[in-house]
Amino acid sequence: MENVFDTLAARGFLEQCTHEESARELLGREKTTFYVGFDPTADSLHVGHYLTAVAMAHMQRAGHVPIMLMGGGTGQVGDPTDKTEMRRIMPVEEINRNAECFKRQLSRFIDVSEGRAILANNADWLLELKYLPFIREYGVHFSVNKMLTADSYRTRFERGLSFFEFNYQLLQAYDFLELYRRHGCALQMGGRDQWSNIIAGVELIRRVEGADAQGVTFKLLTRSDGQKMGKSLGGAVWLDGEKTPPYDFFQYWRNTDDADVLRFMKLLTFLPLEQIAEYETASGSGLNPAKELLAYEVTKNVHGEEEAEKAREAARSLFSGGGGGQGAPRTALPKAELDAGIGVIDLLVRTGLCKTKSEARRALEQGGVKIGGERAGDFERVVTAADFSNGELLLQKGKKAYHRITAE
Repeated sequence: MENVFDTLAARGFLEQCTHEESARELLGREKTTFYVGFDPTADSLHVGHYLTAVAMAHMQRAGHVPIMLMGGGTGQVGDPTDKTEMRRIMPVEEINRNAECFKRQLSRFIDVSEGRAILANNADWLLELKYLPFIREYGVHFSVNKMLTADSYRTRFERGLSFFEFNYQLLQAYDFLELYRRHGCALQMGGRDQWSNIIAGVELIRRVEGADAQGVTFKLLTRSDGQKMGKSLGGAVWLDGEKTPPYDFFQYWRNTDDADVLRFMKLLTFLPLEQIAEYETASGSGLNPAKELLAYEVTKNVHGEEEAEKAREAARSLFSGGGGGQGAPRTALPKAELDAGIGVIDLLVRTGLCKTKSEARRALEQGGVKIGGERAGDFERVVTAADFSNGELLLQKGKKAYHRITAE
């Protein structure tokens, strides 16, 4: 069987390794327990987390054991990495609810049956720590000068970094040590923004236990122009179908730039590399089948085969001019409100096709809004029940954004 380190490298996941040859040898030599941490700062994972989950699934399929570590403790502090100001201090109850949501979503990609994976929460040990004994025993192993060279601290230090947040790296390093002691975990994996925190844990294990541990980071999910993925015009692209409906999720990937398609297929699907290579010479409209396959596979992994099929058929129907759109996002409006009439600008904002009234006006000015297949016209256009056909109305913005309106 191919070493999973080589699999991850070939598919484009790997960014940095504490010691590449040692990490590769470890994964090729024996069944390895590794961990990835998730601070539950929201009630859903987003597409950036999805890349990490796919990497974890590759590791598990190769016979290794993932630890999915929920940050019930570290989430009460908040990682300052990439943040221009201190995170909101969240109630413990909210953190715990979010952690349960994360576990459910990760279980779609990771087999959590007995012996196949470990679910852990760092609140189990961090909340029991006594501050002076902890600092006395472990704080001596951390150099403040070295910590301030890390991007996560250096940027914030110039703008203002609270001592509260300054503790974060110590806590994450201690997580690695605790998992090493409890489960023999010798490898931490995460996004490249976690590099300094991972190194801190590797060093702590070496100093305290005299043992070797490894760290690996993955590339962040970015477009070819360097912009971070995971955002759409409506905000973050979530894995929760209530926050980002499956059709919107499908369309997000279906609209991938040509330059990113093959790279995303390698990173975000489990399709064989040989199959992906078949599209290497395609360009322009010839890449459309690859884009549809990417969207279908990612949607299937996140929302299931049935939702992926519905989203694909809805997209095909809309783009072919069929107009069925049964899988498109839907908003139900009271019949009395429709009888009175709703301004098209208000409707565009209400359905989420536009974030603001200003954006809606621009879309109308540019002729990019259609109501029931007909151009909307001016700002004063009012939508009424008379515009509906068979109890439904299809609202369109641009070439690729659709929304179904129904009467209730």
